Amino acid sequence: MRSQRQGSAARRRTARPSTDGAGHPAGAERSDTAAATPAKPKMRGWLHAGMTPLIFLAILALIVHTASWSGRLAEAIYLVTALMLFGNSAIYHRGHWSPRISGMLRRFDHSNIAIFIAGTYTPLAVLMLHGASRVTLLCIVWACAAVEVACRNLWMGAPRILYTGLYIAMGWAAVFWIPQFWRAGGPGVVIWLIAGGLCYTVGAVVYAFKWPNPSPRWFGFHEIFHAGTVVGAACHLVSIWLAAG
Repeated sequence: MRSQRQGSAARRRTARPSTDGAGHPAGAERSDTAAATPAKPKMRGWLHAGMTPLIFLAILALIVHTASWSGRLAEAIYLVTALMLFGNSAIYHRGHWSPRISGMLRRFDHSNIAIFIAGTYTPLAVLMLHGASRVTLLCIVWACAAVEVACRNLWMGAPRILYTGLYIAMGWAAVFWIPQFWRAGGPGVVIWLIAGGLCYTVGAVVYAFKWPNPSPRWFGFHEIFHAGTVVGAACHLVSIWLAAG
């Protein structure tokens, strides 16, 4: 009789599903987490992956095209920041990374936006401004970039609208120098500069509000944001090319 009771208890223990420390079935949390994590659109990262070699070659041609060594040095800085932005973004968004590596790449990704904004203004300032005006613009954009990098690394949980708004404000900081850009480089420089800024701004607003999101499976709101950065970067490259003469 005792052996029968022991056998029944053993069968009940065998039939009972394993649980975690909270009393939930083991593996439920993992499956729930996987289900709650949406799959990335299939185009995620491809725009920046394609842009990386293109902007590398284009800025190399710009450096060759530029006559002054100061302009070439500024454009070399621009080249490095462009590769940082588009190259790291492609690696981050196309890869499948561990949480630790993903977090690191995400910090780089967000930091590189501010660095690239400053990098873009560097050749514009060097090629078209002089004296205190040049120094002031460069100090403002690079100081803003340093602050933004610090914020994105120390406060990764900041509201999306807040840090996106800071990127937009930083991108339009040089609006006060537009009259000098117009006099030094002509209307073409300013038109392409503003066109690029508008592309960046539209993409950033879409990113901030996650709308429109046309195809979550293929091409979502994040891809629209990336498209805005690609077109905006191309417009600014034309502006810098015209400024270089």
